[in-house]
Amino acid sequence: MKQHIARWIVLPAALCLLITGFFGGVCSAIEGKSTELLFKRGTDWMEKGEYDKAIVDFNMAIELDPKLAVAYFNRGSAWSNKNSYDKAISDYNKAIELRPDYAEAYNNRGVAYEGKGESDKAAADYDKAIKIRADYAEAYNNRGLTRGKDDPDRAVSDFSKAIEGNPKMYQAYNNRGLVYAKKGDYDKAILDYNKALSLNPNYADAYYNRGSAWDEKSEPDKAISDYNKAMDIQPGMLQAVYNRGIAWFKKGNSDSAVSDFTKVIEKNPSHAQAYYNRGVARIKKKDLDKAIDDFSKAIELKPGYAEAYYNRGQVWEEKGDYERGLADYSKAIEISPRPEWIKRKF
Repeated sequence: MKQHIARWIVLPAALCLLITGFFGGVCSAIEGKSTELLFKRGTDWMEKGEYDKAIVDFNMAIELDPKLAVAYFNRGSAWSNKNSYDKAISDYNKAIELRPDYAEAYNNRGVAYEGKGESDKAAADYDKAIKIRADYAEAYNNRGLTRGKDDPDRAVSDFSKAIEGNPKMYQAYNNRGLVYAKKGDYDKAILDYNKALSLNPNYADAYYNRGSAWDEKSEPDKAISDYNKAMDIQPGMLQAVYNRGIAWFKKGNSDSAVSDFTKVIEKNPSHAQAYYNRGVARIKKKDLDKAIDDFSKAIELKPGYAEAYYNRGQVWEEKGDYERGLADYSKAIEISPRPEWIKRKF
């Protein structure tokens, strides 16, 4: 199942620190009222999500004071939020050149590298940020996400360090829960999701992820409850609808399962798995012709979908069309000669 992670794109925290520093005199290097006003207005635009307007103001601030590291940093954050990672990295490079101990710039440059798929460079930047600031919770969180792909134990350690540095960082609890779930320790995962939700009761991702953990523990009622809460908070969370459909099926409620998979298909007509799973649910309803239609659509969208061939073959066999059933079984075996999935429906 798809899981929701939270990468700390240190923009809100960084801007808060910058604004505090600005009024507290840390940014005394800003020369002249015009530069001061441009920087402040650009920061305000950032907080409102108006990144293009922020970039214009930071451009002018930099023209007036080319050594203003914090302006490069904030402009880099704006570029990063626009997914313009190369421009973001260029600005973070300049900020670091001007301030070699700029831990936040290393962290944010790491996030930009992550956006480009360059995880090794991202991890190196998180390492540098942590070396500068040993209690840098956001950098530990981000490094944990990078490590979680290949080294779950070290990822858990990083998320724990993030929590130690900032006990209210609900994202780190969520992310550590994801690693525990990946390791198959769903009880620990649920405890972390619980903590994340106690810190932020409106955290849709944590409800979604806890629902996935309940599902893995064969607790479909609890899973459905959490998916419902996730969708109450974030109505567009299509993956929660999809997973709820699976939970309904496991409860034996094929009608509700078909309804949820249909909702997913209406929003995303290219979702091959939704067609496949709706087909499985329709088998339970003895709606064999529609099940065949669903498996056929799944195969059209994903030609190498061995499970869909196999299940369609079962339906043909049940309908007495052994020739077509045999053809589908043969195709499934051709695609996957050692089909461990034969007993697995979802």
